[in-house]
Amino acid sequence: MPGLYLGAILFSLAGMIAVDLKFGLALRRAPGRTALAVGLGTVFFLAWDAVGILSGVFVKGHSPLFVGIDLAPHLPLEEVFFLLFLSYLAVVLWTVFERRQARRDAGRRARSGVEETPS
Repeated sequence: MPGLYLGAILFSLAGMIAVDLKFGLALRRAPGRTALAVGLGTVFFLAWDAVGILSGVFVKGHSPLFVGIDLAPHLPLEEVFFLLFLSYLAVVLWTVFERRQARRDAGRRARSGVEETPS
């Protein structure tokens, strides 16, 4: 079934965007920074893939689940969307853990009686 892998990646990406927007994690709070971080991450990993492909470490497997479009030798279209999803997932998770740490720190300050100063 050609396209199933790409469909799964896009479905996962849509779910990640929905979670992000629902909880106001990255995209709604800082759309420019989020887009920049995801774009830079995707480009970085594509460059990493290029080095791996040129050195013979990365090779494209054969699967009936691929669309069949290669952007370069051993670089299927699905790889770009996977790397985009991976970069976006990293940004969202970073935001989740950053928010979690801020809440922990605020709880510790509140328990210790230290007043917060406005920034």
